[in-house]
Amino acid sequence: MVLDARDIEISLGSYVRYVDTGTIGMVTDMRTKDGAEWVLLDKTNMWYRSKLVELLDEKDIKKSTYYDKESDGEIDIEAMKEKARALEDLELDSKVAEGGG
Repeated sequence: MVLDARDIEISLGSYVRYVDTGTIGMVTDMRTKDGAEWVLLDKTNMWYRSKLVELLDEKDIKKSTYYDKESDGEIDIEAMKEKARALEDLELDSKVAEGGG
């Protein structure tokens, strides 16, 4: 039995979110190696420690800003990359208020 960060059982086909980065994907494989449980996510094709992911409900998946409503619930990786590029290109304007004390 593979458990998530909240000790909820993960099964194949479940959607999970990696807590450190927010990466969401479907679990396509699971394994135990050196006493640690791992899950393989379809979108990144990477293994994640099961204790560092959270099991998601369908409503949580649909709340994602990267949820592609036109492709049967698939997460739109290209939209995520585009938003990341836009944030990288963001420049601070000298006319904005500065924090301070």
